Amino acid sequence: MADTRPLLISRRTLVMASLAPSAALAARGKVVTLLGDSITAGLGLPGRDALPNQLHLALERLGVANIVRGAGVSGDTTAGGAARMDFSIRPDTSVVVVALGANDLLQGLDTRTTRANLERILNRLKQRHMGVVLAGLRAPPELGRGYARDFDAVFSDIARRQGVALYPDLLAGVMRNRALVQSDGLHPNAKGVAVIARGLAPVVAKVLATRP
Repeated sequence: MADTRPLLISRRTLVMASLAPSAALAARGKVVTLLGDSITAGLGLPGRDALPNQLHLALERLGVANIVRGAGVSGDTTAGGAARMDFSIRPDTSVVVVALGANDLLQGLDTRTTRANLERILNRLKQRHMGVVLAGLRAPPELGRGYARDFDAVFSDIARRQGVALYPDLLAGVMRNRALVQSDGLHPNAKGVAVIARGLAPVVAKVLATRP
């Protein structure tokens, strides 16, 4: 026979239950969100080999408890990232890695447009009280030395003016090594992503350490 007595749950039990998910999340570490394009999204790779998971593992190897979320959209420009950042980056994020600009570069967009979009993103992140790591890129000189110089300067100039951490070249040591890129010649393979994660992790860890 079923027990039909009312189930009595104390208010304290309800409060503790409502706090449990947040407490569990906090115990796993602070949240890092990667706002980016196909490199962040892990185009052509299984989830375990994509940048969010590889950065998570690289941070763990440094002894940093963390949760890394990917907010990458393949083909996204800095304008696309700026347009969607408020709904792509959850409020509990401690640090945002801004890894945009590759598609601006591929499309040959005016560097002033790229600069303005990145400034907009960083200003909004500051309003939301989130830490930032700005991941730069190096333009190949084949695009024209003047354009390459102006493009490269965008990231260092913004990081200095905004007072945020800079990782100068997201693809350092990867793109000119065929063993580290996919067959399209544009996207890192699993080994290439591991190189990116190892280089990026110490910079992210340093910013995470400053966050409450």
